Amino acid sequence: MVEEPEKAPEQPAEATEAPRQKKRRYGRRRKVCPICAEQVKHIDYKNTAFLRRFLSDRGRIESRRKLNTCAKHQRALARAIKRARHVALLPFTAEHIRKMGWPAPTPTS
Repeated sequence: MVEEPEKAPEQPAEATEAPRQKKRRYGRRRKVCPICAEQVKHIDYKNTAFLRRFLSDRGRIESRRKLNTCAKHQRALARAIKRARHVALLPFTAEHIRKMGWPAPTPTS
């Protein structure tokens, strides 16, 4: 004769269930512009560390779809990146990147 394990006293279903998460009705969450989220007031062309985040490894300005930026900030980013390129703060092409060794190694102090 096989003994069955003792069962815990049953509790109402409401108490044992974890709180349900809301199901999304229409798919994915809406993407938020990273510049709006950081509440950046002005995109400065001299802030190369910030602008490099929005360039590809080949030196191209990434698209809005990839960056998730709003139209207003994408235009401001493009303007700032182009100004930084003219002043030689950012590279124009992948060849410039190879020659400069960009991105520059960070100091380890």
